[in-house]
Amino acid sequence: MPRRRNLLCLLAVAALAAPQAPAPKKPRLVLAVVIDQFRYDYLLRFRADYHSGLARLLHEGAVFADAHFLHAATVTAVGHATLLTGATPSESGIIGNEWYDRSSGQTVTSVSDPDTKAVGGVPGAAGASPRRLLVSTLGDELKMSMPDSKVIGVSIKDRGAILPSGHMADGAYWYDPDSNHWITSSYYRSELPPWVKSLNGEKTFQRYVGAKWLPVDARDESAQPFCTLVAGTDVRYCGGLEATPWGNEMIEEFAERALVNEDLGHHAGVDLLTVSFSSNDYVGHAVGPDDPAIRDLAIRTDRLLGKLFDAVEQRAGAGNVLIVLTADHGVSPMPEVNQARHMPGGRLSEERVKKAINDALTRRFGPGEWLLPGGIEMPYLNFKLVASLKLDLAQVERVAAAAARAQDHIARVYTSEDLRTGNVQQDSIGRAFSVQYYAPRSGNLFILPEPYYTFYPVLAFHGTPYDYDTHVPVLFLGPGIKPGTYRERIAPNDIAPTLAALLGVAQPSGSIGRVLSEMLQ
Repeated sequence: MPRRRNLLCLLAVAALAAPQAPAPKKPRLVLAVVIDQFRYDYLLRFRADYHSGLARLLHEGAVFADAHFLHAATVTAVGHATLLTGATPSESGIIGNEWYDRSSGQTVTSVSDPDTKAVGGVPGAAGASPRRLLVSTLGDELKMSMPDSKVIGVSIKDRGAILPSGHMADGAYWYDPDSNHWITSSYYRSELPPWVKSLNGEKTFQRYVGAKWLPVDARDESAQPFCTLVAGTDVRYCGGLEATPWGNEMIEEFAERALVNEDLGHHAGVDLLTVSFSSNDYVGHAVGPDDPAIRDLAIRTDRLLGKLFDAVEQRAGAGNVLIVLTADHGVSPMPEVNQARHMPGGRLSEERVKKAINDALTRRFGPGEWLLPGGIEMPYLNFKLVASLKLDLAQVERVAAAAARAQDHIARVYTSEDLRTGNVQQDSIGRAFSVQYYAPRSGNLFILPEPYYTFYPVLAFHGTPYDYDTHVPVLFLGPGIKPGTYRERIAPNDIAPTLAALLGVAQPSGSIGRVLSEMLQ
């Protein structure tokens, strides 16, 4: 035994004396990219067409092939809140793009803030802030750990700029179509920085007045355009800059200006730039995932990413940039496309389901306006009416749920009582609704249609816990990252704790994800 102990001690000393691999240096700049409504399978379907930014990530980066959101409401605000918090809605409080606020009696958005004003757009317009986000982001943890860090968020959508960048961001900027200006909020500053004013003064939107969106490989303007910014023609009207590739071009241009003018990559701490490409979502809703315009936009997004990656590396220096790319949700095929394929799918009547619920409650408890304003996927019951009739809320919920469940093509209906008590199926969908629920803000019912069915009257849709909505890309590239394809199932919630580990800061306060140690060098 003494000999064995001596041998083990010698081995331990030798191990300590052996040269250790140096820890990867911290990046000077983190670039976090979200492509709004970009399904994972777009990486596969259009792979041969990618030769720039996406191609680089796929070839040189760490690719997680089975990343799925954990929550049920796969919509923009929730996905963007998840990215750099690692939290689910039950922790972050961001339960949707909007919800009914019982205290004010109004519908609010995920970033609406009556105590702020817009800065740089229409005078007196309402502002926005991250105050409804209940947890910290990676940017917040960076700022608390490294006060010299700078955090900037950019998107066409306010929520796309605000929620990933967090409470302590140095700036969040989004595009205001009413003024055709890049704007911010009084939450961040009282006036726009001079460089943003200068960019607005260039009126870059005028480049696209009357433009036609032609295929990227079109030889000339004789090609059939996908849409046009001129209304009243035979070509489909795009609807606005945000619903064209030019919206993404404006985002990328703004991001490059921010790199230079905010001196990103040159501070004592680690800087963070969050960029959300919104146009993919606007286009995807209009035409669905199977339209040729989606391939064209994906190719253009690949090229813009390559341009942005070159800019950040030129700014911070090769080997000093850590890139992560993901999406906030996927999307379902248009029901009409599915029907032509002999696949399930269809459009449901929201009014019919609301009427069925109201009629059932009226028959059982008496007449009244039982439902408050809001979407049918998460109805709110009228608490004042329930209280005036001295009813048991859980019983009212059960009657309402039974009425909704009896409608055609409704897969599941949960009540708030079900979610509070854990009375849900213990499968991925049941768990998705459990982590979706946040009592102070959530409605009384959660109604899930069958796969490929929707309450949207005309558009392509998302917002369910089905795979076509939850499966998104997660890709990393940069110092400390081991390239390769990783096939174990992960969640986008794992991005924030992984970045925190790489940067040596605390994990965000609501994070439930894990560190993706399998890809760390």
